[in-house]
Amino acid sequence: MVHPTVPQPTLAPSAVFDWLDEAADLRARAGLTRTLRSRPADDPVLDLASNDYLGLVHHPAVAGAAAEAARRWGGGATGSRLVTGTTALHTELEDELAEFCGFEAALVFSTGYAANLAALTALTDPDTLIVSDAYNHASLIDGCRLARSDVHRAPHADPDAVREVLAGRSHRRALVVTDSVFSVDGNAAPLAGHSAAARAHGAALLVDDAHGLGVLGPGGRGALAAAGLAGAPDTVATVTLSKSLGSQGGAVLGPRRVIRHLTETARTFIFDTGLAPAAVGAALGALRLLCAEPHRADRAREVAHTLAARLTAAGLHASTPDAAVVSVRAPGPEAAVQWAADCRTAGLAVGCFRPPSVPDGISRLRLTARGDLTDTQITEAVRIITATSPA
Repeated sequence: MVHPTVPQPTLAPSAVFDWLDEAADLRARAGLTRTLRSRPADDPVLDLASNDYLGLVHHPAVAGAAAEAARRWGGGATGSRLVTGTTALHTELEDELAEFCGFEAALVFSTGYAANLAALTALTDPDTLIVSDAYNHASLIDGCRLARSDVHRAPHADPDAVREVLAGRSHRRALVVTDSVFSVDGNAAPLAGHSAAARAHGAALLVDDAHGLGVLGPGGRGALAAAGLAGAPDTVATVTLSKSLGSQGGAVLGPRRVIRHLTETARTFIFDTGLAPAAVGAALGALRLLCAEPHRADRAREVAHTLAARLTAAGLHASTPDAAVVSVRAPGPEAAVQWAADCRTAGLAVGCFRPPSVPDGISRLRLTARGDLTDTQITEAVRIITATSPA
């Protein structure tokens, strides 16, 4: 199709981006303005907003491992993983992470986002049907958009719906995609049901275990280990190193041939600079700490259930946590933003999720049930959230 030529307006250089101001005004009127807030290293605010599920970011073993890696290997990886960006430390982390999670092999990326894009784009083609949970994380959604495949958005946490879609496909291959734990309400996906549906129709299963690693499964080995799917020949997992492991980066875990394929074809691996040695060292230090102290995973879940129970008893609408995320419903977007701000003023940092970031349109506070929280801190957090509640 040939588009007719449309006369273009003549704009002064200073006016080229005027449309950005108009877009910003529209977001402001809709209450969707986002701002950056720099925090000091010694921030006195009680943190229930981060993804530091096990409270390891400042642990001496983790920070020390990061510092030692930086001293030994330098400030950066120096290049892509296939050129100079793979250190012996990267290989150690991949080997130990795969063994810990129960998979044949692992491949480390600069972010969990990059890991998800890699898995979705490298494991699909135009003859693949992707069946993606409606509540999947943005990185999975973007991976689906970049894949050269047909994508079906399946109802949330519904293996029967997945099975029905797979039964009617005409594609040669299919990939079922889901989060293990959904980041908004903290509910777990029915992984056993999804796996059964996929196997019944010759499909592969891809699970983003970002919020399960370190919290679910024996000793924090993740949701796939909890479901008995770790190491399955038709199953691939992605994880982040920036949550329970207190570092930065991501990884794909799966059969060795899957990892080989990603190494040779995944664009976010081939053309990206390798993860910085300090981040690799921190993740490795945290992983070894978790191996030595598996009770940390149990404590994170215990804190989550305690928070949810006390907030519910106080009359608030708190989610029932399957992992370490607890959400508390707010009356609306503006009320949620103000509630979060009031909590911070009172000394408590909480997350604030509102449309369009949430798939169900419900505004809420999002709380991280960190495994290192004391009973006194839990009591104080409940007190502040309850006292500032707009409900």
